Amino acid sequence: MRTAHRVETVRAAEAALMARLPEGALMQRAAAGLAAACCSLLGKGRVYGARVALLVGSGDNGGDALYAGARLARRGAGVTAVLLGDRAHEGGLAALRAAGGRVVDSAHDDPFEPLAAADLVLDGITGIGGRGGLRPDAVPVARAARGSDAVVVAVDLPSGVDADTGEVAGEALRADVTVTFGTYKPGLLVDPARSYAGALRLVDIGLGGELPGVADLEALQHQDVARLLPVPAAESDKYRRGVLGVVAGSARYPGAAVLAVEGALRGGAGAVRYVGPAADAVIVAHPETLVHPGPPDRAGRVQAWVVGPGLGDEPGVTEVLASDVPVLVDADGLRGLDPALVRARSAPTVLTPHAGEAAALLGATREEVEAGRLAAVRELAARFGATVLLKGSTTLVCGPGTEAGRAAGGAVRVNPTGTGWLATAGSGDVLSGLAGSLLAAGLRPVDAASCAAYLHGLAARRASGGGPVTAGDVAGALGGAWRDVTSGL
Repeated sequence: MRTAHRVETVRAAEAALMARLPEGALMQRAAAGLAAACCSLLGKGRVYGARVALLVGSGDNGGDALYAGARLARRGAGVTAVLLGDRAHEGGLAALRAAGGRVVDSAHDDPFEPLAAADLVLDGITGIGGRGGLRPDAVPVARAARGSDAVVVAVDLPSGVDADTGEVAGEALRADVTVTFGTYKPGLLVDPARSYAGALRLVDIGLGGELPGVADLEALQHQDVARLLPVPAAESDKYRRGVLGVVAGSARYPGAAVLAVEGALRGGAGAVRYVGPAADAVIVAHPETLVHPGPPDRAGRVQAWVVGPGLGDEPGVTEVLASDVPVLVDADGLRGLDPALVRARSAPTVLTPHAGEAAALLGATREEVEAGRLAAVRELAARFGATVLLKGSTTLVCGPGTEAGRAAGGAVRVNPTGTGWLATAGSGDVLSGLAGSLLAAGLRPVDAASCAAYLHGLAARRASGGGPVTAGDVAGALGGAWRDVTSGL
């Protein structure tokens, strides 16, 4: 599992470790890992004679870049440091000069000449404490670096992005690779900042023992999902595996019901009870479905409900929320949803909005939600007392109370799978059914939502192969994605 920690937590861990190490040892560890990554990117036998430009700010990231540059210079690279701050790390400058590196002060010299010929650029302008985008004097240099043919490597974090939130409030330098130290930072995993980070490489500098047991952000990997997914036992029957109720679809959107039911069936539900006006379409597509004219409380026993996909103005949301089992609310079910009604429930609730639906629930704009996804998912979870799966370029899952009561919500989960081709009609309906089936199987809401997002994204990659997919394609690939995840067990 990848874990990420806020700046405040990282600073405290670094201070505790530095208190036990010789002065400067931690920076040397970071510089050694950074230099090794640069050597790998330049390629075997290509360090000698390579041209490397360092963009050096006033903070410790500039020091990391200077010490790494000194190591590259000792291996025969031509290294030039472009100083962009009002000061630079003195020890790092001395080390670079002693190794034969060159120093250019952007206030007095031409900062663009080293970039024009560079094979690799190290971005050490700002670090994890930076806020609000690049300073105006750094913007032309950053643009020149991005416009060059060089590989751009960010030191710990791309300059101009917010380490804690993933927000980009101004100009930032987009990296090809980010080499980060000790632990991932939330901004490296959450859009829009994630798209500036490129490929991620984590350098172990010994912080592990100083970091808290609960991270601020975590991203599941195959083995994590495999351990959480339900596996039927020899004595299992369809009822023990979990029965999911689905209230979805309308005369206008019967396909939403079909796709939600298919997501549930391919997500391992023992049985699906469908309630709604699209029963004929559902039975034709999935004859194993148990259909009922309604209302939901007369449809038979279920272990969880999904309500909302394609529902239009059809009733059902209030009735389902009155049940004593977990409920997932999606799409039309989210319109005008009353936080008090959700908070009053005795059983868990999962909300699965996209950015537009989240904006309506928060009284914000879609642009505000997309620019601050982490803040939005936390606020929704706290306001509704629910687990929230915020869909989008970075899908986030937040348990209730993450902000108001950290122990209740734990870390926010970020989904590492998926593809832009998932932005297609009906894909969210498949996701709802899949997550609902995992709820019915007994998974905790946070686990059900995050495992569903993971499998959904993986299935989309499998089905896409780099090209367009339909929601039906994604649903059809869920079984293969499930096998991919569990094959290592």
